[in-house]
Amino acid sequence: MAKQLFGTDGIRGVAGEYPLDPATVYAFGTALADTLRHIDPDPEVLIGMDTRESGQWIAEHVAGGLARRGVRTRFAGVLTTPGVASLTRSDTFAAGVMISASHNPYQDNGLKVFSHSAYKLPDEQEHEMEQEIFALLEEPAAPAAAPLRADPTLDQRYIDSLLATAPAKLHNPRIVLDCGNGAASALAPELFRRAGAIVTTINCEPNGRNINLNCGALHVGPLREAVLANGALLGVAFDGDADRAIFVSSSGKTVDGDAVLLMAARALKSAGHLPGDLVVATVMSNLGLERALEKHGIKLLRTPVGDKYVLEEMIRAGAVLGGEQSGHIIFREYSTTGDGLLTALRVIEIADRAGVGLDELASELEIYPQCLVNVRIRERKPMADLPAVAREIRACEDAFGASGRTLVRFSGTEPLARVMVEGPDLPRVKEFCNRIASAIERELGAV
Repeated sequence: MAKQLFGTDGIRGVAGEYPLDPATVYAFGTALADTLRHIDPDPEVLIGMDTRESGQWIAEHVAGGLARRGVRTRFAGVLTTPGVASLTRSDTFAAGVMISASHNPYQDNGLKVFSHSAYKLPDEQEHEMEQEIFALLEEPAAPAAAPLRADPTLDQRYIDSLLATAPAKLHNPRIVLDCGNGAASALAPELFRRAGAIVTTINCEPNGRNINLNCGALHVGPLREAVLANGALLGVAFDGDADRAIFVSSSGKTVDGDAVLLMAARALKSAGHLPGDLVVATVMSNLGLERALEKHGIKLLRTPVGDKYVLEEMIRAGAVLGGEQSGHIIFREYSTTGDGLLTALRVIEIADRAGVGLDELASELEIYPQCLVNVRIRERKPMADLPAVAREIRACEDAFGASGRTLVRFSGTEPLARVMVEGPDLPRVKEFCNRIASAIERELGAV
């Protein structure tokens, strides 16, 4: 049965409105407590949040729901999503809850849950929690908030754990960090200065409403300007909860997750640390990545969109490296989720050791032209049940054959159909992408 609250990355919506209204958030905390009570007689839950102004009251209502069932809470305050996952696994926490809407604007927020193993909950368990949340909302209990005070030692433990993954100090590379006024704003500058970098920062002054605002991983223009102005080796942009990182080279070029996977895969294989010569990525990764990896004898395995699904395939296949074009990269030796700070540390190490910039390190990656179109929809139907759409998809696949790819999927968090076409000829790529999108608009488009 399809889930109604949980999307591909937890529950997300406008803060204060269903499903992130106080009553539902309180019920979420209660349902999580009941789930944990089945596996731990005295569970404690870690809660962290990004810098959105709604984070504190949402955290306190989650804590209130947990307390309703006698479950203890420890509050990290502002921390990254991977920081919550890391501390949940390294300590005795039965679960970790991250309050964030990632790259969305400040009005949105969300709830992500990690088990003690630091894996996101499986779909079946999320569905069971949903059913209990719906049942709890039928009860007349008023939501109650539990006051929280942040434990200042937790973020330092996370930084220390990241530094422990670095074999040696960096050779004073000059870098620029754009923290997107989000969860990395205090953590990232400290981490990279301690690692040995010369750091310039931008967008590290969160005020509750400026998270992701024309900055960070989705808006690298300000970072590009800062890299060029400072003569930096590279720049790194994080999203709101810092589970992804996008880079800018010394020449100002954007370097995304596909390029990072290529760089990291080559480095790991050269060091003998790429078991099975496998890398896992999603269906959104460019065909150019697949071709570049093949030249080094490395196979690319693809999954649905979402680092949760990347991780599942990595575990199944025994892979240690996986990620998404959007910058979620999983180094499974150290983490169970995308971690922007860890990714940046690895990339800077690779460049620092090689003595070259990202332009040189990514030069093998030939990007196939790609067109992406989002269509706002009123309902979801299987594409196979839409003859006009299926016909356009077949025409595209026949035209490009093995030299292209077509992907049509529904968003896991928004009422959108996403169309992606990739191939060697940009005008034809755009033509087919728009033809498919127009067919979807005619069949399912919002009024």
